[in-house]
Amino acid sequence: MITAIREVRRARGLTLDDVARRCVPPTTPQTVGRLETGTRTVSVVWLNRIAAALGVEAADLVKLPDRVELPVAATLDAGGAHAPRREAVLGAPAPAPGTLALTVAASVGEYRAGDQVWLEPLSPDAFASALNRDVLVPRAAGRFVFGRLLGVDAATLTMLAPGPGARAEVVADVPWIARAVRLVRGL
Repeated sequence: MITAIREVRRARGLTLDDVARRCVPPTTPQTVGRLETGTRTVSVVWLNRIAAALGVEAADLVKLPDRVELPVAATLDAGGAHAPRREAVLGAPAPAPGTLALTVAASVGEYRAGDQVWLEPLSPDAFASALNRDVLVPRAAGRFVFGRLLGVDAATLTMLAPGPGARAEVVADVPWIARAVRLVRGL
């Protein structure tokens, strides 16, 4: 199995020792190094331990033949664009299982025509985790409300539609919502 353990570790600015100490239970830097180079077989158990130590999903550490990687050419910060300190690659975004999408047909508020908004469905017990985030809320007859979630009460949600002059709207008896997690925009 080809892994991206080294790339992810370096991108996070961690040493082999840092990762070894973060593993549960802790391991040695030599073991992490062997897993990175492929001199030691990476089992599912090891993959999960290393992923937890790096703070990523195990799938982020597996290099698949059809997975597109983007080389990082430069980094932009307050001082301008500059070459990265180390070679790095980014995995192309892939939706998590269950992800929904909203397409923007006409510019509204901060959203432009052609944008795609990826949404993570949430059950009622997780609604509060979406406060002050944009959400999609289902309504009767195949309609939806999309906007900023301002408040969550026992049986109602208070939302503000995108765009200037919008008024707050109260929505009752909501079975689920979907929180915006990624904006995909062509330039």
